[in-house]
Amino acid sequence: MAVVETPSTSAESLGLQPFHEFDSANETWPRGDRPAAIREAAAEFRSRFATPENRVEAVRTVDIASAPYPLKFAFGGAAKGANPYINIINRLQVVQFTDFEGQRRTLAYEPTVTEGPQEAPFYEQMMRLPMPDWIAYSVLAKIWHEPDEALAVAGLRPEDVDFISFDHLHVQDVRFVLGTHGPIDGEAAPRPPLFPNAKLITQRKEWDTFASLHPMQWAWYVEDGIKDLITDNVVLVDGDVELGHGVALVWTPGHTDGNHSLCVNTPEGVWVSSENGVCADNWHPHLSKIPGVKRTARYFGREVILNSNTLEDSIDQYDSMVKEKALADPNPRDPRYLNVFPSSEMASWKRQWPVMPTFTYGGINYGSIEPPNAR
Repeated sequence: MAVVETPSTSAESLGLQPFHEFDSANETWPRGDRPAAIREAAAEFRSRFATPENRVEAVRTVDIASAPYPLKFAFGGAAKGANPYINIINRLQVVQFTDFEGQRRTLAYEPTVTEGPQEAPFYEQMMRLPMPDWIAYSVLAKIWHEPDEALAVAGLRPEDVDFISFDHLHVQDVRFVLGTHGPIDGEAAPRPPLFPNAKLITQRKEWDTFASLHPMQWAWYVEDGIKDLITDNVVLVDGDVELGHGVALVWTPGHTDGNHSLCVNTPEGVWVSSENGVCADNWHPHLSKIPGVKRTARYFGREVILNSNTLEDSIDQYDSMVKEKALADPNPRDPRYLNVFPSSEMASWKRQWPVMPTFTYGGINYGSIEPPNAR
């Protein structure tokens, strides 16, 4: 078992506020009663969260990279297509909000450094395999921006960021984000932090996973991803927490033990973002035109179709997707779809045909992102 340093900074010391509307629903037993309990808890939370007085100041989404992803994982084996790979687009989400002390703050959600995923065993092995797997990663992958470049597109610098977070830590080398005390293997000097003033908010259960990776988790985590990490800026939370007005991280376990979803309130309603699905079809399979998805959902009587590269707990993930739908508002472009934005959304590229998203979100963009010196 690896030795994992436990950070000591508390959420409360930073003004973050835990909330408890879902506590009872999360513990509901038997499990068949849990979806209804979750919907009831979501309505209670929304009654105070989804108000005009409780909105974020701005949200901007910027593409970072696309990566190949096995079709069999994206829809839990439900989708049928000739190409064994789809592409998913990772996007940085920049959220500006007013904290509970009245200060404007910036959250960078999903600031993936593109070097990190190549170290995860799944992709590291994929790059060494014969074609077509090598082609899928080395040719079909595309990088648009590193996180600092994506921030610049939004008009910010890394030092302007107060908080960073990921829905979970699959394929993340956190050392590239927070810096290290000593050199990473093969490097001459310690890594400086990419975001020198930012606190990383992650679930304690997600952090603890690095201490001992289960075989069902191993392929997707960078094993040394927090080795010799500067942990002064790590904040561990246990469950649901609000960062400020109109922004919360909602614990949504299942895909990983420590998965959480970004929840933001905007003039377009409440949006929720995670990688529990890769496109709108996962949360709305009854509307899907992807071969096999609607049929599978109907055959098994399911409301959602899981993104299932890992199955740490598929029932929890199902319930978490129900939670996300219960929190989200209808999309203004097509109210049949809820504002559940995949943090890595499937591309609409013809080479994936007939596996094309039935509805594409493309990002969350609202308001004006402001650098600190402009406030």
